Amino acid sequence: MANPTPDEVQQYIADGLPCTHLAVEGDGQHFFATIVSAEFEGKTRIARHQRVYQALGDRMRAQIHALSMKTLTPAEWAAQS
Repeated sequence: MANPTPDEVQQYIADGLPCTHLAVEGDGQHFFATIVSAEFEGKTRIARHQRVYQALGDRMRAQIHALSMKTLTPAEWAAQS
């Protein structure tokens, strides 16, 4: 199975999680994602990451070696800008 591109990982996340902002960088095995979603409201960082893993499904075990992520609500994202 070929290593996914950052664009593919971004699409996998977008297909499973409604995002207002999503950016993924990486080298085919290690990725970093900035994910902004209203679904993160009221959730801990661990619960947010679990939600992203849910969106990725089996790809997280089979294709993606490592994923670092910053998960923010739209309000948190706006406060950073």
